[in-house]
Amino acid sequence: MSGAPQSLQSLDPVSAIAAAKEVIASEARALDALAAALEGPLKASFVEAVRAMQGAAGRVIVSGMGKSGHVARKIAATLASTGRPAIFVHPAEASHGDLGMITPSDCVLALSRGGESQELLDLIEHCRRLRIPLIAMTFRAQSTLAEAANIVLALPECGEASEAAPAPTTSTTMCMALGDALAIALLDAAGFTKEHFRAIHPGGRLGAMLKHVRDLMRTGADLPLIGPDALLPEMLKVMDAGTIGSVGIVENGKLIGVFTDGDIRRRVRADSFTKDARSLMTANPKTIAPSAPLADAVALMNEKKITSLFAVENGVPVGVVHMHDLLTAGVR
Repeated sequence: MSGAPQSLQSLDPVSAIAAAKEVIASEARALDALAAALEGPLKASFVEAVRAMQGAAGRVIVSGMGKSGHVARKIAATLASTGRPAIFVHPAEASHGDLGMITPSDCVLALSRGGESQELLDLIEHCRRLRIPLIAMTFRAQSTLAEAANIVLALPECGEASEAAPAPTTSTTMCMALGDALAIALLDAAGFTKEHFRAIHPGGRLGAMLKHVRDLMRTGADLPLIGPDALLPEMLKVMDAGTIGSVGIVENGKLIGVFTDGDIRRRVRADSFTKDARSLMTANPKTIAPSAPLADAVALMNEKKITSLFAVENGVPVGVVHMHDLLTAGVR
């Protein structure tokens, strides 16, 4: 049936929301079916697929055509970001030279809803010729792709979100979820930790949140410290040079207190200029370990309503972290 779609002016909000809710409910039911399949017909092949990917000395090559290709790109990116080297290879480009990117040390994950994508044939033959492990993700166990594969991840058929226009919707959601499941299973099997994740995600807020205090703290000449016998004018001079609104009071190498710009407002009187740091400081201040995550520093500063924290090791101040530095680095 041809013709232009209805204009937005004729859109019925109630019908639109009802349709949206039915799509989401339909896809939720499909994901439930997928989870159930992992306890049944998918269980053995899923474990085999994880082992094949884990055992590959090279990379996981993910491929697919059309909407399956879009999902394949996402799966490759998720695998790479969770520690399993992976790339997407377009099946049509593979037939024009990119097959050379796929080596016997790799493992191939090919996606096709019906398992009959003609563009995958050269990729399939390449895997067969070089004995490269081939994992098929498809909804048809009796298909060209499935029959050529070493391992078949046959997803349960749950239809698409719209019967009138059965574009890939529910099926792509299921494939995306199964790809995520493979990535996390590999992550767990490899003992992947936050430290590994941080190493390959150095940018952005997520990378900043996974850093440690030692990565951002000020040290050396930027560490504002003074002895307990120093008078207020000297304390103010050191505080001003430190530019963080606080100074640490150290005795016998150990941090025994802090004096902040807030203390100036609360404690300084006309006679305070003859007092020493010991009498003006806040004793036993809150501190943090250099190895603590920056997220912990933010939480502690927010809880105590302070803007800086001295980092100590065995009582010795080795650095100081300031809220301004955290915000600049993207930590919230």
